[in-house]
Amino acid sequence: MADHILTTHVGSLPRPQDVCDVLFARERGEAVDAGKADAIITTATMAALARQRQTGIDLPSDGEMSKISYATYIKERLSGFDGDSPRRVPADLEAFAGFRERLSRGGGTPTYRRPRCVGPIKVVNLKPLHDDIARMKAAMVAAGYTHGFMNSASPGVIALFQPSDWHKTTEAYIGDLAEAMASEYEAIVAAGLMLQIDAPDLGLGRHMMYKGLDEQGFLRAAEMHVEALNHALRNVPGDKVRMHVCWGNYEGPHHLDVALQAILPLVLRAKPRALLFEGANPRHAHEWRVWQESRIPDDYVLIPGCLDSTTDFIEHPELVAERIERCAAIVARDRVIAGTDCGFGTFAGYGAVDAEIAWTKLGALTQGAAIASRRLWGRAA
Repeated sequence: MADHILTTHVGSLPRPQDVCDVLFARERGEAVDAGKADAIITTATMAALARQRQTGIDLPSDGEMSKISYATYIKERLSGFDGDSPRRVPADLEAFAGFRERLSRGGGTPTYRRPRCVGPIKVVNLKPLHDDIARMKAAMVAAGYTHGFMNSASPGVIALFQPSDWHKTTEAYIGDLAEAMASEYEAIVAAGLMLQIDAPDLGLGRHMMYKGLDEQGFLRAAEMHVEALNHALRNVPGDKVRMHVCWGNYEGPHHLDVALQAILPLVLRAKPRALLFEGANPRHAHEWRVWQESRIPDDYVLIPGCLDSTTDFIEHPELVAERIERCAAIVARDRVIAGTDCGFGTFAGYGAVDAEIAWTKLGALTQGAAIASRRLWGRAA
């Protein structure tokens, strides 16, 4: 049992330029020296774990150094994906066309290939996964960590960004993705790492993938997403999995986001026993109150976002502590972990927050967790 508030984050961290160069060269189909590329990504992973240790993060990740994005990386591991997909524009950006154009002109929308599903889905290459695991475990040892987590895309978020031309229904597509992703989920947990399922489809999906439905229609679709995820996790203990739900890691109106209150009953039915949720940005910061009104399972861990990942404001540690303490008043203090709203490197080479500011924000997270720990455990400052 923890004797202080643990700290973590959503997973992606700013990638060095040489890592971005390797990832985008691969994306363009250019010949890349495999040994050199592996050395670059390994060095970056080692540095990411060392920096997390220096910053005071208790539960680290590999920063997703080998991935160009958190959902499209699966094209290297599964068959059936090719080409590119038209971009689905979130409904809130459609409502403010001038702002959307400003984002586009200013480079606010990253460009990379999002292949469509054009054939049967099979697991064809898990070497990239095992390389990630090996790098992560070696970097953990070097940095002095015994616990860490690794991200993996939910079936639903893969479908959100990469539609299928092959399947007759979305349900059939997500079902096939669940079967295929099960191998990755099980391998991460078998390696001794905490599995983090990235499931923005349960939040962002409302105003992007399913923006043509009413709220009840979306909730029925989201229920199908949760059932598919639970099937994919059938051989994985729930306490070895945490899940991240968000409404899109971009600065925007977000006035059409589905409320946490609406989706929480479905989220709690998902197998993971810990949830990373947005708690810092202005559209969702008030929703901590929803937890007061909910029946939370006794084994459930709350990981509130205490940092906004779309702004260069550095949160004051006292504000971080306040956000932690609100959740600790709802569930036991050892069932609260301080986290972030989303990642600081969702797409390689693109980040709304300056890299050094991102690390300074994470420092504020650990400082705020220390303040909350002193108060919650009754220690002298």
